[in-house]
Amino acid sequence: MSKLDLIRNIGISAHIDSGKTTLTERVLFYTGKIHKIGEVRGDGATMDHMELEKERGITITSAATSVTWGKYDINIIDTPGHVDFTVEVERSLRVLDGAILVLCAVGGVQSQSITVDRQMKRYRTPRIAFINKMDRAGANPDAVIRQLKDKLGVVGVPLQIPIGKESNFEGVVDLVQMKAVYFDGDRGETVRLDEIPENLKEAAAAARHEMLDSLSMFSDELMELVLEEQEVPEELINTILREATLSQDITPVMMGTAYRDKGVQPLLDAVGKYLPSPLDRDIHATDLDKEEETTLSPDPKAPMVGMAFKLVDEQFGQVTYFRVYQGTLKKAEQYINTRSGRKQRFARLLKIHADETEEIDTAGPGDILAIVGIDASSGDTYVGGDTNYALESIHVPEPVISLAVIPEKRADGDKLSKALQRFRKEDPTFRVTTDPETNETIIMGMGELHLEIYLERIRREYKVPCESGAPKVSYREAPSQEVAYDYKHKKQTGGSGQYAHIVGKLSPLESEEEGTFVFEQTISGGRIPTEYIPSVEKGFRMAIVKGPVAGFEVVGLKAQLEDGTFHAVDSSDLAFQICAQDCFREYFPKTKPVLLEPVMKVEIEVPTEFQGAVGGDVSSRRGMIMGSESREGFTVISAEVPLANMFGYSTDLRSATQGKGSFSMEFSRYARVPASVQEEIVKKKKEEELAKK
Repeated sequence: MSKLDLIRNIGISAHIDSGKTTLTERVLFYTGKIHKIGEVRGDGATMDHMELEKERGITITSAATSVTWGKYDINIIDTPGHVDFTVEVERSLRVLDGAILVLCAVGGVQSQSITVDRQMKRYRTPRIAFINKMDRAGANPDAVIRQLKDKLGVVGVPLQIPIGKESNFEGVVDLVQMKAVYFDGDRGETVRLDEIPENLKEAAAAARHEMLDSLSMFSDELMELVLEEQEVPEELINTILREATLSQDITPVMMGTAYRDKGVQPLLDAVGKYLPSPLDRDIHATDLDKEEETTLSPDPKAPMVGMAFKLVDEQFGQVTYFRVYQGTLKKAEQYINTRSGRKQRFARLLKIHADETEEIDTAGPGDILAIVGIDASSGDTYVGGDTNYALESIHVPEPVISLAVIPEKRADGDKLSKALQRFRKEDPTFRVTTDPETNETIIMGMGELHLEIYLERIRREYKVPCESGAPKVSYREAPSQEVAYDYKHKKQTGGSGQYAHIVGKLSPLESEEEGTFVFEQTISGGRIPTEYIPSVEKGFRMAIVKGPVAGFEVVGLKAQLEDGTFHAVDSSDLAFQICAQDCFREYFPKTKPVLLEPVMKVEIEVPTEFQGAVGGDVSSRRGMIMGSESREGFTVISAEVPLANMFGYSTDLRSATQGKGSFSMEFSRYARVPASVQEEIVKKKKEEELAKK
């Protein structure tokens, strides 16, 4: 177990194709973890160990590894850049202490960079920005630093300036040491410090002055030295940089080109110097016994507290990725899962390196490892001793797209359900349901690519040839006006009957956020006994699963219970549940319900000559262009487009731009469907219902 202040748990996150996996590959090479560099497009990178990842040249699952750099032990998680696998980034950032935000020197801050930034802010994760691809034509680090401020609201403080531009990029000037840094050898493995070239001395002095100016905001001592024009000690700069990075007041900016093997070693140095150790993070947990918040201490002698943050099913059983926050985790000991209350024995502990493992006996605070054979869910807290803590769980976005899956051979039904069960357990954004009317298996996810990857994995890993129906959009229904209700449920058959009577209002909620339903009651004087009120809420909640407009879930609804009556003999929990359900079915259509549809935030990058045609196409898809920006012969169009009109868009975009266009999209919000489109959806739904019969 290494000293806690020398451990760094970091994630590498970015927009798709910014070079995260290529950067991780160089990190593994320079730290001696691998002896041959693999490429994403070619023989496959070490961290992209799934066949599908190698074929498509994208990262699908986050992979973990541990490296040593100088005196530091660094645990690294390489996360996917594609928004469809956003939960992988989400759960990695939840357990990491720091992060490297990789930005493309040409593309700058792109749509997924904004999402990743939002996730880093959610978990208060300090980060270093690395401007990659400095050797590409059109590389402009100054523009990227400006975008950090304008688009992310982040104060980027450059610690380097480039030596040479684009294809002539040779190295960087380190503004802290005021030295030129070059990368010699076949693979840039020899770092050479030299004097700053004459033609860059003035620019370097100006850039250093600007850096010190930014840092002087956080230190009176530094401000005095700058004002008195005295020499600033390197140690003082590093101390202030670290403090300001940990408090997230600034983001140090480094630059290089991972593909050309330049700039990676100084980045590793910066990870050690400026990113937090487990000692620097305040980790809060809820004490379930006292029902209050408590702060965990990274003390190896304290009772063990840790989180299972990711599950993977291997041939030899379930592997659970685990982060220890407090205490020492020991092999063969028993720990309690505070969600289920069950004690589980941790039989095998493994140190992970991509798809290779090494057995260990103990793990201490700050360690990230894998455990074999425990039955956990993503986000579960495990504790030892007499503690009963729950850590803040992982934010899981709601799926927006669904497909029906049918195995080609009936006999493969069992294998298919086994595959779906495994994927559902591994990925909280992947949902599986059965259509009660058609008995079809429905899978739901974050986008077309997300579901496409899972279908491909079912075919390959489980050898189940299957077909999929056309993708369907997860619409929602919402009320548009208030309506008062007065509903009586009365049923008399021999013996005791059923009686329930409720009075109140159904009204729209201010926010039309997905999944919102609010129940309020103002019953006084025991008009309805207290024990029956939860039954009314339960009845409403059961009814909103399927709305009357087109059978979609109802959101944005407030149900108020103001009055009612009951019968001493005939009233029961069930009677009030049925009453609320029937009341909803009768009165909800009177609220003039509307359909809501998922609207996606889309960013399209196309050569400028195709801007007009692509913009016109977006408008024809009921899209709204929010803005556009020109970058070196390319135009980036930002738009909001309903998901229903985005199916198959990648093919359409490629054919409209001679294969030169690319796009990324992510869920933005639910919005009201225009009346004419709503009529079409309802009509189509009714036709489907008839076809089923």
